Amino acid sequence: MKKRVTALIIASILALSAAACSNTSEGESKTSTETSAASVVSDVSTENIDNQSAESDGKSTSFEYWTEDSPAMKSIMDYVSAVTDEKSENFVPEAERIAVFDSDGTLYGELFPTYFDQCVMIHRLVHDDTYTGNTEDTAYCTALEEYLLNGGEKPKSPRSSGEIIADAFKGFTVEEYREYVRKFMSEPVAGFENMTYADGYYKPMISLVKYLTENGFKVYINSGAEVNMLRELSKDALGEYIPPYQIIGTTYGITAEGKSDDVKARDYTPAADEKIIFDGTLVFKDVKLNKVVSMINDLGISPLLSFGNSSGDIAMAQYVMQHGGKAYMLLCDDTERDHGDTEVAASFKADCDALGIETISMKNEFKTIYGDFKLTPYNDTTVELLAPAA
Repeated sequence: MKKRVTALIIASILALSAAACSNTSEGESKTSTETSAASVVSDVSTENIDNQSAESDGKSTSFEYWTEDSPAMKSIMDYVSAVTDEKSENFVPEAERIAVFDSDGTLYGELFPTYFDQCVMIHRLVHDDTYTGNTEDTAYCTALEEYLLNGGEKPKSPRSSGEIIADAFKGFTVEEYREYVRKFMSEPVAGFENMTYADGYYKPMISLVKYLTENGFKVYINSGAEVNMLRELSKDALGEYIPPYQIIGTTYGITAEGKSDDVKARDYTPAADEKIIFDGTLVFKDVKLNKVVSMINDLGISPLLSFGNSSGDIAMAQYVMQHGGKAYMLLCDDTERDHGDTEVAASFKADCDALGIETISMKNEFKTIYGDFKLTPYNDTTVELLAPAA
């Protein structure tokens, strides 16, 4: 543990140094943390820092979608170099190299025109002729789609989206549910030309996941999306680096087809050919403090790295930092290649700076986000956009 903490201190020093060189034009004053780091850096030999930088430079091709002067890229590479050098007292064994990523807005776009799971919800309740939801939920989803695509007043939800989605897939087996998600992934998204939901992953973040796995990190997704939905959505883009058992998320209730409600699951053994199905309930919403609970229960070790993009990820970031790790947050500050919001991004950056969380500017640090897909206004489309493909 002493070695791990030492490694994290040195990595933080290097990150602060890189950020200072890249952002001197911003005129930011030094914080007490930066001053403290500056006093410690004298204890680290220049030779060690040079060796780490050289090693990092040799791996820079892993960041092909990042700008050359990205402060976050340099910070991450310096950190990885510090904890993977077997000859250094800062070395962290592979078994302890864990990184956790939020999904929506961190790995995957969350503005198509909203979170992926809510797009599935709208599709299911409004456009799927095979399903009839309750009147109140359907009216809400219809109004929500109109609001997301054309603006106006945001409708009030009769219950949480997690509860609505869980109920909408009651009676599905996990395999049937994932097949439904897979089919929906081929639908066109709002706000981009010729783009489907399967295309929605951030290319720079995929390259980052690849880089970390190549350096002995085990990467987990810790998301507010339902876990089996997320396993299907991420399979093509990230399955090579993140297997399904390294995905944590919101969970829905599961039961056996023949079990009655008055029998407890612990007292029931399904027949050999009995289907295991969703029971229509929301069991666990994996956001905020619950993300910490998930890491404690499912990982058994505090991660070294945390990546998120919103207030829902702060608890996860703080927990990682409390245990000597580093945390990064993406800023939705790109309004030319994505439907960003500079005011929201600036406010969130101020919050992160106050907490000691490093930020990543999508506008300034990503060479591309999705590739060549062209941004379009949401209201260029009709409310039929989420309807089933022919």
